[in-house]
Amino acid sequence: MAPPAEITIPTTSLHTPADNSKPYTLYNITLRLPLRTFVVQKRYSDFATLQQSLQSLVVDHLLPELTEDRRRGLESYLRAIAESPDRRWRETPAWRQFMNLPGINSASNSAASVRAGAGFGIPNKDAANVAAAQDPGTWIDLHRELKSELQESRRCLARRDGAMDNATALEAGAAAKRALVKAGGLLTALTNGLRVIQEGKRLGDGEIRRRKDLLAAARVDREDLDKLSSSLAARAKSNSANGMPSASDKVALIGHGPRAGGRVLGAPLPETERTRERDNRGVVQLQQQMMREQDEDVDSLTQIVRRQKEMAMEIHSEVESQTQALDRLNEDASRLGSKVDIAKNRTKRIS
Repeated sequence: MAPPAEITIPTTSLHTPADNSKPYTLYNITLRLPLRTFVVQKRYSDFATLQQSLQSLVVDHLLPELTEDRRRGLESYLRAIAESPDRRWRETPAWRQFMNLPGINSASNSAASVRAGAGFGIPNKDAANVAAAQDPGTWIDLHRELKSELQESRRCLARRDGAMDNATALEAGAAAKRALVKAGGLLTALTNGLRVIQEGKRLGDGEIRRRKDLLAAARVDREDLDKLSSSLAARAKSNSANGMPSASDKVALIGHGPRAGGRVLGAPLPETERTRERDNRGVVQLQQQMMREQDEDVDSLTQIVRRQKEMAMEIHSEVESQTQALDRLNEDASRLGSKVDIAKNRTKRIS
């Protein structure tokens, strides 16, 4: 028998409808499953509807009563159903629909939705992500989903780069863009959520710094992938406009695809993503561009070394001035000591 799902309601959110009607409270229900953790947002009236539905379906058993302390009471209410030995409550359509769980007879569809990151069909996934990012526990699960989206984008870009026809390349490029858009939304939610966690002092300073480093690394990774995606799209558009042959045209002309060993004409280095679709002139231009970038890096490094040298010279000057001040202090102390000795001798002669 599988262990019961872990259910908590750590936070609430105030929602204002688009029609400017009266705001209402949403309870952020965190559901931890073996393969995924996500947040479902429900109103208090939704709990009352669930209570009535369950009682009408299973009339020979009493559900836990809702208490005045709504957040704790509703959490206890859901956990009592999830952890009860009586499985009839969890097998009802009302419960599975309330928790956005797949049907009992759709295990394969559930597994597919987990792999695809569908989130079990959460109606307002962006709002649920915002709520999940404000909880220290589900924040890690959301960051794991962010990394998955970045990896998916990287795989799509690699598939796009190796595509033999324009249709496959366009499809892979669009999939990479979709993954990057999802990653951007998750990154924003995680950044704002970590700020809320830090303001609420729900984590230590060390853990806050560690999570900020994770976000910084993910942000750099996403920017690099976005630049790569944009450069590939621009290059494909330019090649199409200039009538340059595609990879499929090359195959039709020479009768085979790219060789596993790299460039045919004896290039000393293996083929890379940046050189695979370039001719010899393009490789030379790429090399010149890389040399210019290296020169810029050297110039930046020279400026850093120059600043370090200036700082060292300033420190040296400060040390010399401090040494001179100490020498003067020693001279003054010696003179003062001599005067004290003279005063002692005079005192002895007087006595």
